[in-house]
Amino acid sequence: MEENKYDAIVVGSGISGGWAAKELTEKGLKVLMLERGKNVEHVKDYVNATKGVWEFPHRGERTQQMITDYPKLRRDYPLNEKNLDWWANDKDSPYTEVKRFDWFRGYQVGGRSLLWGRQSYRWSDLDFEANAKDGIAIDWPVRYKDIEPWYSYVEGFAGISGNKDGLSVLPDGNFMPPMELTCVEKDVAERIKKEYKGERHLIIGRAANLTVQDGRAPFENRPGCQFRNKCWLGCPFGGYFSTQSSTLPAAQKTGNLTLRPFSIVTKVLYDKDKKRATGVEVLDAETNKTYTYTAKIIFLNASTFNSAWILMNSATDVWPDGLGSSSGQLGHNVMDHHLGVWAGGQVEGYEDKYTYGRRPNGFYVPRYQNIGGKNKRPYLRGFGYQGGSDRSGWSRGIPELSLGASFKEAILEPGSWGIGMGGFGEILPYYDNKISLDKNVKDKWGLPVLSMDSELKDNEYKMRVDMLNDAKEMLERAGVKNIYGNDGDGTIGRGIHEMGTARMGKDPKTSVLNKHNQIWDAPNVFVTDGSFMVSAACVNPSLTYMAFTARAVDFAVSELKKQNL
Repeated sequence: MEENKYDAIVVGSGISGGWAAKELTEKGLKVLMLERGKNVEHVKDYVNATKGVWEFPHRGERTQQMITDYPKLRRDYPLNEKNLDWWANDKDSPYTEVKRFDWFRGYQVGGRSLLWGRQSYRWSDLDFEANAKDGIAIDWPVRYKDIEPWYSYVEGFAGISGNKDGLSVLPDGNFMPPMELTCVEKDVAERIKKEYKGERHLIIGRAANLTVQDGRAPFENRPGCQFRNKCWLGCPFGGYFSTQSSTLPAAQKTGNLTLRPFSIVTKVLYDKDKKRATGVEVLDAETNKTYTYTAKIIFLNASTFNSAWILMNSATDVWPDGLGSSSGQLGHNVMDHHLGVWAGGQVEGYEDKYTYGRRPNGFYVPRYQNIGGKNKRPYLRGFGYQGGSDRSGWSRGIPELSLGASFKEAILEPGSWGIGMGGFGEILPYYDNKISLDKNVKDKWGLPVLSMDSELKDNEYKMRVDMLNDAKEMLERAGVKNIYGNDGDGTIGRGIHEMGTARMGKDPKTSVLNKHNQIWDAPNVFVTDGSFMVSAACVNPSLTYMAFTARAVDFAVSELKKQNL
């Protein structure tokens, strides 16, 4: 093989990039995977994974210096002492805001697959048909039946624990055994089901955590979840799905993968005569030297906004707004899930019960609004809830406020049970929710940054009223006491589920990609991270990225063999 020449290039090493590399290498292609950040080796580089909170200088919390140094990251939980270097540095990689957007990124091998919440849900036809039925944006070019076998395929490799609940709004999957609801959650679930005559359900979350380990493929090197609930520090047991624990070892096993960290892809190289991409240009993040790599096919998996950024910088001699911009949709239709609405309360009784271990998962209340003509609301689409219950323990004691032997003895006994839930609502795909290049501001490497111009609109604000009121009502009807609630600011980006910017569709005049995730204007370039999403649903999207990536690779390799690319 010629130096710098490959069969395929994968840009990005997160959830979708890892899948692209695995599938392409297993189909026999020589693949270069480019990652803009540093390498993180499985187990070896999980330096904080086994530490107790007392082993961190500031008990794992943020310092005043960190708050000064990370003005964007400080806006939510990512700013902490435990895994700070797995979140993108605000100073090195800034962005500008026409409207506030909380963008939390992971720039290292594995990307945010090391940091994600692991909630893994299938879409249903309710989701794929929603735009067409509501007359919003454009119709999806696929339906559930097209993606169903790919959901099963990726679930079987990633390892998704869950229960078969038989809900049309949330199709069952290829599951490992579910984690268990607590005794409180089980009783609350029964009361909710009874109170709402089977139209609302509280189920155990479906999570990418292994609950069984029998030594067989594809989990032979993953001992399984230890219920430590330290997933965001890297799991030395491979208990949850990440690039490092799953797709990267599979790709490396083939001998067909070359991994190059510290490689910032600045553009896709495009041959306007052949109407094909020829490769990519890379800026070495350590040396600032520029390199060119060529390939027959390219998969962009740099994350929703960064893939759009690459396209905006590519083929500008043909399209001033970049490769894939001929439809006028590149960078538009930004989506996320809006959250920050939650409710909770105390549960009386169960004083003879306690939890064992630290379950790295919670419960889920699937969407029940605007379905089949029932539960009609004054807005489109809907929301679900994620939550949990637990019994307070010694941590409820505050040493600075209490002293004495009797106090110490008291906090050795468990406190009361509590339960809470937070809403995840769908944001509609608005054309004027967009990102663009801000050429007046440069990052550490002299590259233009992204400018954010997106916001929640009337549909989402109406939804948030119900998200709060419904949560409080459900808990009350389930017998929960001392209920409290909160409606946060709803800042877009806080869900860390960026979607849109290079949507797929049926017509090159209204979409960037076709139904196979190919760029209409460059059919050997595939985009399979969150960029391709046409709508957002209200469930976590990563499982859908996995399924579409595996499907796109299958199609790409087939077309390559037919010499259509």
